[in-house]
Amino acid sequence: MVCTMSSQEFRYIVRIAGTDIPGELSLAWGLSKIKGVGYNFAVAVCRVLGLDPMMKIGFLSDADVERIEDAIRNPQKYGIPSWMYNRRKDYETGQDLHLVGPDLIYYVRQDIEREIRIRSWRGIRHALGYKVRGQRTHTTGRLGPTVGVKRRR
Repeated sequence: MVCTMSSQEFRYIVRIAGTDIPGELSLAWGLSKIKGVGYNFAVAVCRVLGLDPMMKIGFLSDADVERIEDAIRNPQKYGIPSWMYNRRKDYETGQDLHLVGPDLIYYVRQDIEREIRIRSWRGIRHALGYKVRGQRTHTTGRLGPTVGVKRRR
């Protein structure tokens, strides 16, 4: 892929997968700004499309942006391995999916609501507003105003 870098082609904001990305960022770091796309997945997308991960996003053509969006939405079509997807063995379909943007937020919310509904341990912790992943709760994660020690006058 040959990239001619002239000042009139450079775009300061590029919209990819519903996210505005500053054109000064490198391609891999810029793609990782999209919700649901991490740095390693972004590098994998760059490699399968034959793009340089260190090039600036502002120099991408419209055709490149469309190819990147398609690769992010359908990674199995481009041969990206399923262990890089962010939702493997979906609860309803059993398929390996890669979700980005509002779809990811929706599915995570559905998972939490399902856990609350079936009254699993994690669901109970979510419902009570406690820490879910085993963190300590004795001193951290408190709600309400700060409680300190009252000094004598």
